[in-house]
Amino acid sequence: MEVIDKFRSHDGEQLIVKHYSSLNKCEMKFSLFLPPASKSGKVPIIWYLSGLTCSHANVTEKGEYRQKSSELGIAFICPDTSPRGDDIPDEKDNWQFGSGAGFYLDATQDPYNQNYNMFSYITDELPKLVFENFPVKEEIQGIMGHSMGGHGALITALNYPHKFKSCSAMAPISQPSTAGWSKTAFTKYLGEDTASWRKYDATSLIEDGHKFSNFLIDQGLDDPFLEEGLKPNLLKEICQKHNQEILLRMRKGYDHSYYFISTFMNDHINWHNNLFTE
Repeated sequence: MEVIDKFRSHDGEQLIVKHYSSLNKCEMKFSLFLPPASKSGKVPIIWYLSGLTCSHANVTEKGEYRQKSSELGIAFICPDTSPRGDDIPDEKDNWQFGSGAGFYLDATQDPYNQNYNMFSYITDELPKLVFENFPVKEEIQGIMGHSMGGHGALITALNYPHKFKSCSAMAPISQPSTAGWSKTAFTKYLGEDTASWRKYDATSLIEDGHKFSNFLIDQGLDDPFLEEGLKPNLLKEICQKHNQEILLRMRKGYDHSYYFISTFMNDHINWHNNLFTE
């Protein structure tokens, strides 16, 4: 592990870190903001999972989370969205698959199963590295994400409800097993047996009895992917049917961009913090 860049911001430190991932068999990068409170002791942490075509850098540069994180004394970590490198199988002309589109699952199909193990990377390998090397509290974690990363946050919380005190999402892919931009990727990564997909689909997990304390979801009404790719009403219907608490806020005039994300970032960090301190 190596800290390759460090910036002072809001009296805290923004780190860019690289390390070799044994699960993904390549070098990976992540960003980690440590608030000033981390200089005197361990602090809670929020995991942020990014969307299609993104790396760790997008939210780090445009997410506007540092002031609130510094104020509340919360670390904020942003992993990459997929393995990367010349030796990683990819479809360079397909932005919905491969590099930048790992969908936070563990692939089972050759050749992708050799590298695309993002679910285990996010839930096991990277947390071990972070908790061993940085002043953050393993017992106080929240997770959030946007679009593909919102899907990742939801399935991670539902699969590991005791690891996280909070989970939120902005414009998540609510049912990736049926959405056009994820269904094809699921087939390539996981094969034709859709039963194996259920672990990575929030609506399926809830149908199968998985629960989390509560979800906060923000969705822009002017999002061009709203009806075909995101379908938040499907998630809300499943949650209501299975008594899963959810707060879905439809935001008039907002789209899918980081203008939308940065607008509601402080709301989400405050929401996580309130659950941290209950």
